[in-house]
Amino acid sequence: MSKKIIIIGGGIIGLCTAYYLHKEGYHVSVIDQSNMDSGASYVNAGYLSPSHIIPLSAPGVMKKGFKWMLNPASPLYIKPRLDSDFLKWTYAFNKSCNAKNVKKAIPTIKGLTLLSQEFYDAIKQDEKFSFQLEKKGLLMLCQTDKMLGEEIHTAEIAKSEGLDASEISLDELKVLEPNVSISAKGAVYYKCDSHSTPQEFMMEMKAYLKDEGVVFYTNEKVEDLTLANIKIVSLKTNKQILQADEFVLAAGTWSTFLSKKIGLNLLLQAGKGYRINTEQSTGISIPAILAEAKVAVTPMNGFTRFAGTMEIAGINNVINSIRVDAIAKAALQYYPEITLNQTEKENAASGLRPVSPDGLPYIGKSSKCLNLTIATGHAMMGWSMATATGKLVSEIISEKPLSLAIQNCHPDRKF
Repeated sequence: MSKKIIIIGGGIIGLCTAYYLHKEGYHVSVIDQSNMDSGASYVNAGYLSPSHIIPLSAPGVMKKGFKWMLNPASPLYIKPRLDSDFLKWTYAFNKSCNAKNVKKAIPTIKGLTLLSQEFYDAIKQDEKFSFQLEKKGLLMLCQTDKMLGEEIHTAEIAKSEGLDASEISLDELKVLEPNVSISAKGAVYYKCDSHSTPQEFMMEMKAYLKDEGVVFYTNEKVEDLTLANIKIVSLKTNKQILQADEFVLAAGTWSTFLSKKIGLNLLLQAGKGYRINTEQSTGISIPAILAEAKVAVTPMNGFTRFAGTMEIAGINNVINSIRVDAIAKAALQYYPEITLNQTEKENAASGLRPVSPDGLPYIGKSSKCLNLTIATGHAMMGWSMATATGKLVSEIISEKPLSLAIQNCHPDRKF
């Protein structure tokens, strides 16, 4: 008899996990506390980015964080608060901001993102999905010599890892983007990257899974887990009690609360990001990151998205207008002819990304529970790593050889 599997969390990681588990022939159910039509999986930049090989916890980031703490419009904003989970995470994050951690993380990040690119392509072809998926690369636009130097250095690291990256001149930039005025001193071009329109993929994948018999419980919150002999016997929601053979924890930032039910203190913090959409004809055809402002720009299907900021201030969905304005100002600063209007800013949305201390996701089974596989903590890279993560979870549960070495992602790792 086929195993019953319950996935807690219906974001991009949960859906990709459901897809691959269903392909293995399991009876799959997905539980989510929302209506599954909003949040980080819908408001992200849509990047599939092998270029992002440097983890958030890199040398100098904590120093910048302290510097930016007094500036609510800064790219990275860490709100200090007396909370034990936050303090433990901050200590671990600070410890991880070193060259050794970066060296350890790069092969894992590269492997997960490249594998995910392959799997997105395969899913689109195999299921005949129509979601936008284009490989036009990614531009890192720089307005200062200092930032350009840093980005060239990062590109050299990427090239040493076999990724297609190069510095381009302003003349070359104009050839690549002839229909938009860009204010920059220089740029780095990653030809290895792809982009998509997140909502399209999410809608198609949900529809496919429902048609295939995957069960969805929406607006249903998991409140408790019952354990016996280091295994979950059942879970209790606000509406019912459910049983299964295996469970997957892919609840993003909220995963930390449920991990405590099995005696695991999963260090995670919510990293809030914002997006502004515009249906104006921007002329932008290639995704770009406005390097100094840390704002991502994506030409999506029917609109252009400007997204950015990492606001670590606890779990909340409050839209901070100061941070929205910062994204809009950055857009105008780099694209002098593009002005995001008040209505577009008022329609801004946010999402919470689960941030681990060392910049690597948690993928695998903890020794605390034998029938729970954890898949969370991807931070800004959830979209880029989603399909590979889903495949790996299915391989873990099926006890098959893994497509990728992920020992650095173990949920029991120490910081």
